[in-house]
Amino acid sequence: MRGKIALEEAFSLSRFREFEEWWASMFAADAKKHCDEMIDLFEKRLAYMDKYGVGYQIFSYTAPGVQDLWKPDEAAAMAKEVNDFIGKQIQGKEDRFGSFAALSMHDPAEAAAELERCVKEYGFLGALVNDTQRSSEDGNQRIFYDQPEWDVFWSKCEELNVPFYLHPRHPTGAQYDQMYKDRKYIIGPPVSFANDVSVHILGMVTNGVFDRHPKLQVIIGHLGEHLVADLWRINHWLEDVKKPLGLSSQEGKTVRQYFRDNIWITTSGNFSGPLLDLCMREVGADRILFSVDYPFESFEDACNWFDQTELNLIDRAKIGRDNAKRLFGLEKFKDSDVEVEDAAPSWSKMPQSVAP
Repeated sequence: MRGKIALEEAFSLSRFREFEEWWASMFAADAKKHCDEMIDLFEKRLAYMDKYGVGYQIFSYTAPGVQDLWKPDEAAAMAKEVNDFIGKQIQGKEDRFGSFAALSMHDPAEAAAELERCVKEYGFLGALVNDTQRSSEDGNQRIFYDQPEWDVFWSKCEELNVPFYLHPRHPTGAQYDQMYKDRKYIIGPPVSFANDVSVHILGMVTNGVFDRHPKLQVIIGHLGEHLVADLWRINHWLEDVKKPLGLSSQEGKTVRQYFRDNIWITTSGNFSGPLLDLCMREVGADRILFSVDYPFESFEDACNWFDQTELNLIDRAKIGRDNAKRLFGLEKFKDSDVEVEDAAPSWSKMPQSVAP
């Protein structure tokens, strides 16, 4: 399929090359290649996009990013630096690239003001935040955004009509020491990322964030961070057990309805045909967005999988392009109106490891 939109695509600043290469050495087979792709903005990306049929890409600052900075002033300065950098870089390239704002989440009003600045000054399409904000040097204190004091921020998202992407980050402090220090291989995509984001998003549901802000749109990646597979059980317990015991934040809505009204999921880094089929059954094709998770994952794997996965033309168009066009208000970009074909493009050769 040509004209796909990808929206969990990371970048970093060149001044952090040494750190990025060291960090990548812990999970990437080729840390230098990963670092080169993370820092490169256009040359490599455009080549991949053109080869694999991605018409438009939305940048986001790589994890853990600003959320790992525990001092509020340093976090705010870093967010502004990142946003000014990428905002200027994509000027004149709006037919292929957009960006999410990086935000310091130490203060709700400050985060709201920076988001508004980025949307109005640079045309950013929303914000991507790497889960909770670290707020102590030892990493034990972190800020969640599901409490009433964050209403000023969520109101700003509604006012600007832009979505918020809740992306994972690594465990720190006592959480790392007690749960993951002796289990390092399950940090990140295998377990820890999904565990933390699922707690955060369900906290937003059960603490009434979406009731107070019914127009708020939140995106989570990796085909739902394990939540969709457990949605029946989550819904059953919150609706049939917890709500009768006093859970009153949900104003007549079920958890399933929040997934249909307020929450989007992307295919980023989770190229499973059976899970995609389950997601379509549980939350519907109208709430799913194609993404790659570059450079942690490859355009080749993501695009070959999606283009070869068995989907009808309507659902392929929705997930690959049309849902994102609607969510972000996108109009013209490369292949934005190309008709979706039933046959897979000639580049497609689905890797056996992700065959549905």
